[in-house]
Amino acid sequence: MGSGRTVAVFGAYGHTGRFVVAELVERGFVPVLSGRDGEKLKALAYETGLEARPATVGDPDALDRALAGTAAVINAAGPFASTTGPVIEAALRAGIPYLDVAAELEANIDTFAHFADRAREAGAVIVPAMAFFGGLGDLLATAAMDDWTEAEEAHIAYALSSWHPTAGTRLSGAVSRERRGERRMRYAGGQWEYRTDAAPTLEWRFPEPMGARQVIGEFTMADVVTVPSHLSIPDVTTYMTVEAVRDIAAPGTPAPTATDESGRSEQTFLVDAVVRSGGAERRAVARGQDIYAVTAPLVVEALDRVLTGRTRTVGVASAGEIFDAPDFLRALAPHITLELLP
Repeated sequence: MGSGRTVAVFGAYGHTGRFVVAELVERGFVPVLSGRDGEKLKALAYETGLEARPATVGDPDALDRALAGTAAVINAAGPFASTTGPVIEAALRAGIPYLDVAAELEANIDTFAHFADRAREAGAVIVPAMAFFGGLGDLLATAAMDDWTEAEEAHIAYALSSWHPTAGTRLSGAVSRERRGERRMRYAGGQWEYRTDAAPTLEWRFPEPMGARQVIGEFTMADVVTVPSHLSIPDVTTYMTVEAVRDIAAPGTPAPTATDESGRSEQTFLVDAVVRSGGAERRAVARGQDIYAVTAPLVVEALDRVLTGRTRTVGVASAGEIFDAPDFLRALAPHITLELLP
């Protein structure tokens, strides 16, 4: 448990940031609230009784003050294309671990590309995409691999009952689209490809009782960065149910609405991770409620493991590389239900 250790949360007042703050408190940590909007921070500090330290990514001194004396920092502030670099730099200066919940492909790719050598040489821990997208899928694929050292393909299919995006999700998506233009990305043959054709619509057979559903293939999410960062799998593909894609694509889809005392929405999810090699197939499946809310136990469990030394490497590392994936997934109960299928 947290034992009263202070943890800076950048973007603490955002939709996901609030879930992270609540989870930290629940597990005995003391969050230090930070972010760019001083008024929102002040209101959250009044509401929670926690310390607020405003900072902007353009002010390194303010970021240093925000992180001073903390044990680690969690970055929950999108668009991550503009926040990951400065907050990682501040974490390196402070000599503390950094974790983020970024689902932006480009931000995740940049983190591995720009900080891998420096973090490894410094013995620092940087865990990007420690969230529903990026972290959970990577843990599932890693757990499914079990004793395999390589595989030919990894497929991670998402079935969301609905997808009501937050303002942060919409902004991050807009930033990603601006960076890549009209192109989409996929990972095949061990490398990234940019394509201008439409992503295919396919049928994916989810575990029962869900069964066969229409999905958008090559709906590339952060798992396609995290999985091949440490697993020897040349083809990694993610899929999303067509209903969820329609929801997020529609400009009029409202933001999530809380339906319980914890603030979770009624949205449910199923994540189906399949790895294939030599005609054999292995599968790991997770079910739960609210993709934003479940990010909080994911990143806080990761934080606890980093601070207690339950890690396998240093440097920039995804969830599946740095943690014992099956043990981590089991620790997420009751937030997710897990099935490992041979």
